[in-house]
Amino acid sequence: MSVDVGSAAPDFSLRSQHGEDIALSSFRDSRNVVLVFIPFAFSGTCTSELGEIRDHLDAFAAHDTQVLAVSCDHFFSNRAFSDSEGLTFPVLSDFWPHGEVSRAYGTFNAEAGAPNRGTYVIDSEGIVRWMVQVGIGERRDLSDVLAALAELS
Repeated sequence: MSVDVGSAAPDFSLRSQHGEDIALSSFRDSRNVVLVFIPFAFSGTCTSELGEIRDHLDAFAAHDTQVLAVSCDHFFSNRAFSDSEGLTFPVLSDFWPHGEVSRAYGTFNAEAGAPNRGTYVIDSEGIVRWMVQVGIGERRDLSDVLAALAELS
């Protein structure tokens, strides 16, 4: 499966690093969502990318946008990762069924057992308005995400 710009974002409910179940649909009619798939907590590129998002949360707030990060790591690993990096946005666990949400969005890399780096800008109506997918070893450009959010405003 994969998701295209202009299509409805597949709904899901995943456990956050704090053990809370968070559904994508809970933001419908209230906030935009930036959904960021990361391969592995504690890896260099994932740490750098999520740290950059952490450092620019005010830019997301200015666009009335909730950031949700997703990895296939267990929620306990995501808790240790988010605590060590000061991540205050939800880091969701797609651990079991392993990669189910990553597969629904077309980011799951079966060879690695983890998602590729996918980012989806989802408007408050639940429609995918922008997306990018890159390989596990590639870095995404935050300015591209912020530009896509600016277009929603």
